[in-house]
Amino acid sequence: MEEIMTYTQALGFIHGRTRFKKVPTLRRMRMFLKRLGDPQAGLNFIHVTGTNGKGSTVAMTRDMLVAGGLSVGTFTSPFITRYNERIAIDGQPISDTDLTRLTNRVAKVAVALDEELEEGGPTEFEIGTAIMFCYMNEQHPDVVILEVGIGGRWDSTNVIDHPLVTAITTIGYDHMRYLGDTYQQIAGHKAGIIKKGAPIVIGYLPKSARKVIEETARANQAPLLALGADFVAKNSTLHALYPTIEYTGLSLHRAQFKLGLAGDYQVQNAAVALTITQLVLKALQIPVSGWKRDLRAGLASSTWPGRMEVVNEEPLMFLDGAHNLPGVQALVQTIKDDFFDREVYLEVAILADKQYELMLGELTSLPNVHLLVTHFAGPSASRQSADLNIAVQELSTRYPVEYASNWQLGLAKIAREAQADDVIIVTGSLYFVSEVRQFLLT
Repeated sequence: MEEIMTYTQALGFIHGRTRFKKVPTLRRMRMFLKRLGDPQAGLNFIHVTGTNGKGSTVAMTRDMLVAGGLSVGTFTSPFITRYNERIAIDGQPISDTDLTRLTNRVAKVAVALDEELEEGGPTEFEIGTAIMFCYMNEQHPDVVILEVGIGGRWDSTNVIDHPLVTAITTIGYDHMRYLGDTYQQIAGHKAGIIKKGAPIVIGYLPKSARKVIEETARANQAPLLALGADFVAKNSTLHALYPTIEYTGLSLHRAQFKLGLAGDYQVQNAAVALTITQLVLKALQIPVSGWKRDLRAGLASSTWPGRMEVVNEEPLMFLDGAHNLPGVQALVQTIKDDFFDREVYLEVAILADKQYELMLGELTSLPNVHLLVTHFAGPSASRQSADLNIAVQELSTRYPVEYASNWQLGLAKIAREAQADDVIIVTGSLYFVSEVRQFLLT
């Protein structure tokens, strides 16, 4: 193969790979990494999965550990502005130079496997995972936080054998084509990251899903810490966009933390992150008692692009990637709790492979919401934006639902109509939110 010499060539190679294989397996990924010298060996990992809340939990955990002086690598998806964001150290994305160099190294092995394996070589996500492992091996941060792409059991990140901690934030309906259409089936995939002896932290899970997780934890002799039982957190502020939580768990008792991430649903994510962080400190033999100030500083400063991200103050405007039904339900709860007394203008675009009818039904149930539906290009030819204009015809709403064939014109229309004390939220697909974010902030 030709040498990959430029950043554009590197992205072209990564995105040019197939996204999925017919038969899920980790055999190909293990072979891939072995040819690369097993770069994942010798690193300290935190492994996080969940239907929603993964990104926020990763961000808060990272920021608490960094505030205390540790170096933290992260692997997340999808990216919001640039691919490099997915691979970062202390929040700083991998450089174009390093990404290009490591893609060239990884590509040579991938192309060789294309010839050797009947099903072909690594997928796009496996390529990215391998690049990340190689980069983390070179940088060798104190801790690496891996966010699962889809599911858990067959995710390419699940080649690690001895994580410090694993976590499952939430379990809901998403990616059913790959994970199944019951909570038990989805939980079975996510439980695949549980490893022998490694503590597993879980948020609030449906009863049937939790049973699967508990059984898997017992089988692996993995200590289970569950929100509501082994640690608790409550929002101690009323109708505050940025919650202050009271947390009790492990070494902390009724400790108060102000969150830098907006939305009531961040209370649960912060509780999981606090529990993960304490377990990591224990594994690294660092006393938690000297870290309370760092934990507070990390949570207060934490940000995550596209998750209730403020991009304008008056009128107040957010970008929120509520890309599936559980995400929309969390957004609806935030609107009910924090913006019940204000008019809320929503611009929404959703991928066609999501439960967009149910998602729209949740949004139109709110009496103070003005809904404008639109569409965008979609990340690929096989993943296009849904035609929401047809979907909303059957919905009963207080205000007429509007449609814009061009989302920029739709956003401009909302901006003209909204008063200074109203709220504007751009939501739906993270790919859509990313497109809007780049338009507004660059």
